[in-house]
Amino acid sequence: GGGFYSAEDADSLDETGHSVEGAFYTWTPDEARAVLVAGGLAGDEITTVTEWFGITGEPNFEERSIPNRLHARGQWARPDEIERGRQLLFDARATRPRPGLDDKVLTEWNAMMIGALAEAGFVFDESAWIDLAVESGEFLLDELRGDDGRWSRSWHEDAQPHARHRALAADHAALVDAFVRLGEASGQARWTTAAVEVADAMLDHFWDVGDGGLFTVPDDGPADGTPLIVRQKDVVDGAVPSANSTAALGLGRLAALTGEPRFAQHADRILTLMAPLMQSSPTAFCVALAALDQRRTGIVEVVVPGSEHELLDALRSTWRPEVVLAHGEPFDSPLWEGRLAGNAYVCEHGACQLPVTDANGLEQQLADRHAAP
Repeated sequence: GGGFYSAEDADSLDETGHSVEGAFYTWTPDEARAVLVAGGLAGDEITTVTEWFGITGEPNFEERSIPNRLHARGQWARPDEIERGRQLLFDARATRPRPGLDDKVLTEWNAMMIGALAEAGFVFDESAWIDLAVESGEFLLDELRGDDGRWSRSWHEDAQPHARHRALAADHAALVDAFVRLGEASGQARWTTAAVEVADAMLDHFWDVGDGGLFTVPDDGPADGTPLIVRQKDVVDGAVPSANSTAALGLGRLAALTGEPRFAQHADRILTLMAPLMQSSPTAFCVALAALDQRRTGIVEVVVPGSEHELLDALRSTWRPEVVLAHGEPFDSPLWEGRLAGNAYVCEHGACQLPVTDANGLEQQLADRHAAP
């Protein structure tokens, strides 16, 4: 275990036995009220619960409603009566026929999940989320990476072999970004090392030496030997970020952590290649623009030898997308040279300010960086 399955079907059986899109997850007000009444809630409580989750006379999906809080952002805590109602609806939903499960494990999608869990786990100080990201990362390393160091794109328990189809540039780019973020969140040096290994493999097998950027398929083609007529590049950010956008973002962060200029140089070449496209159709290149902002604004390297919780809390106090964090176990990087436990070091391009020992000092140095002209 450890990998995330790919998807569930949209359709499932309704109460009449017909396959209907959204039948498992959606509600009508009457269905919700019946469950809440049976659970012992009174009239006003029922109204509060159904309105809280948007299960009203104004359906949001084909005459039914998907419970959601999209229009009430910022209200994180659920009052007791809401939590009681939510649990009643959850238990009732569990008796419905579940949608079919697509139980493939895809490298790219799992990498995106790892990156999200790692970043959110650090920001919200939820160690369980980071542990889940670590477990998934270990699964990918054990099951999707071959003995020769080459990666596969998908895994299925019933397939022989379990891991199949040579990984694409998008898989490698997502892995680089995921392992960088997992190293930052966990403080485990092995993930930064893994990010370097994947990045080097990606640049070895997918890089366009002539024009820059990553080809979608590797230089030696599919594993089955099918000859390639042309090698295309994935550049547009759609339902998922493109391989080149993700690579530019991940390589930029990896360069800052490791001090390896080759990663920054490749990130810049990708962005140079994509610059005319970003200028003409910016909404199709959201992640590429984030990578461009990261390169133009500059990355701030923060080193916290060990894992001083007070100092790490200072980094959680506000969203800091420009910060890369090295803490916990040291890895091969100039950032770690001469660092003393109990201190925090704020650096840019390897040039560091005086060390600080408390959260206020760290926050002030980060604030001064923003205030600088």
